[in-house]
Amino acid sequence: MNESKTILTITGSDSTGGSGVQADIKLISQLGGYAVSAITSITVQNTLGIQQFYDLPAQVVSGQIEAIINDVQPQIVKIGMVRRVDVLDVIIEALSKYRPRYIIYDPIVYSSKGERLMEDDVVSQIRQRLLPICTLVIEERHKAHGESNAYASAIAAFLSQGDDLEEAKSKARKFVTELENRHLGLQGRSRELYEEFIRQLEQHLTTNSDVAFYADCLNVSPRYLAQVCKREGQLSPKQIIDSHLLHEIEKELDATRKTVQQIAYDFGFSSQAHFAKFFKNLKGMTPSEYRKK
Repeated sequence: MNESKTILTITGSDSTGGSGVQADIKLISQLGGYAVSAITSITVQNTLGIQQFYDLPAQVVSGQIEAIINDVQPQIVKIGMVRRVDVLDVIIEALSKYRPRYIIYDPIVYSSKGERLMEDDVVSQIRQRLLPICTLVIEERHKAHGESNAYASAIAAFLSQGDDLEEAKSKARKFVTELENRHLGLQGRSRELYEEFIRQLEQHLTTNSDVAFYADCLNVSPRYLAQVCKREGQLSPKQIIDSHLLHEIEKELDATRKTVQQIAYDFGFSSQAHFAKFFKNLKGMTPSEYRKK
């Protein structure tokens, strides 16, 4: 392994590959460098955003860094997502002791979806203790998922090829612009899935109002269906189901002479009382009061 081409990335894992350690390895390799890594946090995420974090213990992060530095001695280190002060402590300790030639920090405070990724105490400690030992801090940008991450990784890759800092920054800007123009980001299927959810809802509305039923029909988890509905319809699946159900019930109450009890059974309610409670919660009146009005 050519030491001058080796870049240590210390950051989180991104399931989509659009940012984090996966994106670093891919991009650095594409530009002719060799990426080694230490993972700080594992995320549960998709194209709709981050649902959960698992921050690795500080001693595990320290062990990863020490194992790589002792063996490979990379001269370029790129730092991304750090969410805990004790993890920051071991990173700073290793970098202060080893003193690589370049330390590039890509501030990961917010995700591209606007999710805050670290607490104020971590941000404060980073400003006081990490920034002073960095060669370069990238200004955080939010135009697209992984954009600032790609810029920082590209700088690291060009530095590994012998470019000076200004030349590496210039080449990295050009490279990231080309990536943006090619629109290579991962695309989810939220719009397609949402439309299919609405079709399934219209088909099964009178027989089933359970979110899990529709998630099973679409072969996705209820949590993912909730994310899709929130993004595409700005409502939860249950709110969408209830809204459609209410609309159809109103049509029945307006256009037919069926009894309230018959309409309740037609729409799958277990009793007239259950039906009346559902209707009143959404409309502020009972079905009978609605008809009179």
